[in-house]
Amino acid sequence: MTESTATSTVVQVHRVFIKATAQAIWDAIVDPAWNCKYGYHAPAEYDLRPGGAYRGLASQAMRDAGSPDVIIDGEVISVDPPHRLVQTWRALFGPATAAEGPTRVTWEIAEIADGGICRVTVTHELDNAPVTAETVGGDSMEAGGGWSMMLSDLKTLLETGSSFQNRD
Repeated sequence: MTESTATSTVVQVHRVFIKATAQAIWDAIVDPAWNCKYGYHAPAEYDLRPGGAYRGLASQAMRDAGSPDVIIDGEVISVDPPHRLVQTWRALFGPATAAEGPTRVTWEIAEIADGGICRVTVTHELDNAPVTAETVGGDSMEAGGGWSMMLSDLKTLLETGSSFQNRD
């Protein structure tokens, strides 16, 4: 008798072009003084070394709504500032996402043209994580716009100086 288990492999690739330097984009991703200014306006902390911790922290509004203090956790796998960051990413939004376990996120920042234009690509490998995939894909209206919203707001912040969510 052969036993099999069902697995699913989902990879989401999100890309945006930003008129900013690779270093400015890198800083906006990894520095909590910057990464709390766009998207969900919640700070993230990175220990930027292989094996270092990653923590996405809840904003005050999220905590007021019942979120735990740490809403995402993970581990840095590899780092090549300011061009590439690979990390695990486990959503702790609720029991369903936490039970799915860690997924893998790769950030790539490529300078593509003179004048400070960069292509930012986020590849999220969501093996056996359908609830997380729905959330980060922007398909769950209760969860906001996922990676597309995050990257769009990152672009807006770096190009205009303010978030399109007007929480600054």
